[in-house]
Amino acid sequence: MSGLWSKGVELNIDRFNVYRTIYTTADAAYYLLHKWPAEEGAEYRRARQVCLAALDGRRPANDAREAFLAAAKEADLLVKDQ
Repeated sequence: MSGLWSKGVELNIDRFNVYRTIYTTADAAYYLLHKWPAEEGAEYRRARQVCLAALDGRRPANDAREAFLAAAKEADLLVKDQ
């Protein structure tokens, strides 16, 4: 289950104007686990847990989106909450 979100979260992924928009819980989890370019703070750790729980069906996709959004804000990666 990809956990499609109703709105994407646009990130500046390398601080050199390279952007990526995340639309699903699966993409968010992959990005958190394998591509996160920032320090891993409290919101990052929470987002990782919530996204994995959403993929397992234990949390709604919207919870994963909100947690991912908070992690992006914490890491100063957020460009736009679409």
